[in-house]
Amino acid sequence: MELWDAYREDGTLADCNLVRGEVIPDGLFHLVSEIIVRHEDGMFLLMQRDLIKPNFPGLYVASAGGSAVVGERPYDTAIRELREETGIEAPKLEQIYRCMSKDTIYYGYICKTNCNKDSITLQEGETISYLWLTKEEFFKFIESDKYMQSHKERMSEYLDTIR
Repeated sequence: MELWDAYREDGTLADCNLVRGEVIPDGLFHLVSEIIVRHEDGMFLLMQRDLIKPNFPGLYVASAGGSAVVGERPYDTAIRELREETGIEAPKLEQIYRCMSKDTIYYGYICKTNCNKDSITLQEGETISYLWLTKEEFFKFIESDKYMQSHKERMSEYLDTIR
């Protein structure tokens, strides 16, 4: 059983826990960190979600990411999720967005890396494949039905800055 801290809309702790898979009560939120990986050569890393995922199975996303567990802050979650889902050890991440949905507060980060592109590791139950795309290929790909459109919406301001 995975436990999450519950947060209020303003981002303060609500002094209770949430259980992964259970309905999040109205007015409470959990934290999710998402990390966009951009290689120093300008290419973007896209991860394909496992086919067993309940949400968006098989779709690609330009992000590693996941929920913060009890006691974990968004930045620490981002570092952990990036390592777990890609094998990339990031010395530093830059926050590029914060947005909300009905029950989630999303923190988006950018990881600039010079990792070996063939060294990406996949996390069983989370990811099944990956792609490195040039900026032009990336902008074309995110418009396709193979891409998780809700993520594109969350990173829209960032996309506007790099077009």
